[in-house]
Amino acid sequence: MALKCGIIGLTNIGKTTIFNCFSNTKAQATNFAFSTSKSNIGLVNVPDERLQKIDSIVHSAKVIPTTVEILDIPGLAKGASKGEGIGNKFLADIDRSDALIHVVRCFYDENLPHVEGSINPVRDKEIIDLELQVKDLESVEKKIQRVEKIAKSGSKDAKKEIDILNIYKDHIENFKPALTAPVDEIDRKYVSDLFLLTMKQQIYVCNVDEHSAVNGNKYVDDFKDFVKDENTEVLIIAGALEADIAELESMEDKLEFLQDAGLEEPGVNKLILSAYKLLNLNTFFTAGPKEVRAWTIRKGKTAPQAAGVIHSDLERGFIRAEVIKYDDFISLGSEQACKEAGKLAVEGKNYIVKDGDMLYIRFNV
Repeated sequence: MALKCGIIGLTNIGKTTIFNCFSNTKAQATNFAFSTSKSNIGLVNVPDERLQKIDSIVHSAKVIPTTVEILDIPGLAKGASKGEGIGNKFLADIDRSDALIHVVRCFYDENLPHVEGSINPVRDKEIIDLELQVKDLESVEKKIQRVEKIAKSGSKDAKKEIDILNIYKDHIENFKPALTAPVDEIDRKYVSDLFLLTMKQQIYVCNVDEHSAVNGNKYVDDFKDFVKDENTEVLIIAGALEADIAELESMEDKLEFLQDAGLEEPGVNKLILSAYKLLNLNTFFTAGPKEVRAWTIRKGKTAPQAAGVIHSDLERGFIRAEVIKYDDFISLGSEQACKEAGKLAVEGKNYIVKDGDMLYIRFNV
């Protein structure tokens, strides 16, 4: 899948530390503002206990999880929309992301000075929001100027477009994201070519110290209260603690470390799953003696499109898909048992793949 989730935030808030906890690509984390000149890209395995349960029945040679691509975008600063720091370059990287993980700093560390001089996650969020809004406002205003020239010729559609663009303009000028502009879904087409930064779905991560890993702290409480009206998720992750856990090789050591910290699982696992959900993705499975494998597909996609995720030949020569629901497979214990119980469905080209479907693709090229 080409879908990416970008990690954004101010500099020196722990984004790269969190990125390194779950990415197969390790990036350098420093204590200096603007020390990074490019974004880091990593493929992240999506934790899914269903894979192991399927394999406990199939006993395949290997188990392969699905992945999601994470883009660690270097910290922004005031004036990024006007090119401050390495501003515009990183705003372009945000543009390349399909959804955003917005990290705010909720810990104090005298060895890691905050670029704004104090710890205030609400302020930090407002700084980032403003930079994205300024860039979006610039894009909308430029398009209004272009469309106004067309409207002068009497084009009714151009006049409609200007009306919609002005709604976005007023909304963004009131420091609100384009995503929440009061515009009908059908009219969002008028800004689809602008790829507005504040149109992207976000989740928030409060990066805390080790002692706040379970229940958070006052910084977290204040931040949650500030975003309570947003339709989004706020996660608490102790980045430095998670980095220590990620360095451990054995699962037993990791579990012991987690228990000592009062955690049931690594916080980054929740973050990965939340990012996966934010990208509007489903997982389907294939299973055989060679491998049990999870695959990613956008919600609402068809069986031939799912086949194409596996291999383009399967989509091109698609005949039908044999589908078993995960719950049926686990409860009945085998493919044959599912067949005998009438739990194997034969689906055609219009079948919409559901999360947890186990597929066998019949094709002919």
